[in-house]
Amino acid sequence: MLPGRPIFVAVPLPEPARQQVAELVERVRALAPGTRPGSPPSVHAVRWVRLDGLHVTVRFLGPTLPERFPGVEAAVELVGSAAEPFSVRLAGAGAFPRPDQPRTLWLGMTEGATSIADLARSLDDALVGAGWPPDPRPSRAHLTLARSDGLRGGPETVRLLVEAAADWHVDWIADRLVLFESQTGGGPARYEPLLEVPLAGSDSLQPPAPGD
Repeated sequence: MLPGRPIFVAVPLPEPARQQVAELVERVRALAPGTRPGSPPSVHAVRWVRLDGLHVTVRFLGPTLPERFPGVEAAVELVGSAAEPFSVRLAGAGAFPRPDQPRTLWLGMTEGATSIADLARSLDDALVGAGWPPDPRPSRAHLTLARSDGLRGGPETVRLLVEAAADWHVDWIADRLVLFESQTGGGPARYEPLLEVPLAGSDSLQPPAPGD
């Protein structure tokens, strides 16, 4: 086991948006292989994330020793306090690396991806100053919903998700940056917030009405 506690920085979904995503997921799960209501667990089934902790990841840091937490917290506070709230639209769905061999099932981001990338770059710069190496991965803003890892039911579940999301979207205002700890064991990972930083000017924006 790697030493330290697994942590990451993300933008969480507000409750109205979280509920809309959860409703979409439940519609897909009702049809997906191995996850139909009342069916036993199946090797065909993908592993859905916990719907009470939906978030868009900005930077995954992985197992981290507690003595390094203050540097990470300072970086999150610096970046969050300097960033402005921004509009997000989730729409469309897909899978990495590709739909016929999915490992990660996701919802896309048609608005707000540039702002997420800006947050990621700013956070990367701040973390480098705290002794972390630069993140070599390009920012691909998305909302992870499930993981497949080669399971036979993966491509069919991707197809169902893409169809369900074809005429669906949800809008919200991203107004905070959160440092989370990922807690595993006993099912899907649970995400415990360690630090929450409101984006500058958060009180000046109100989320759009559902369905706008």
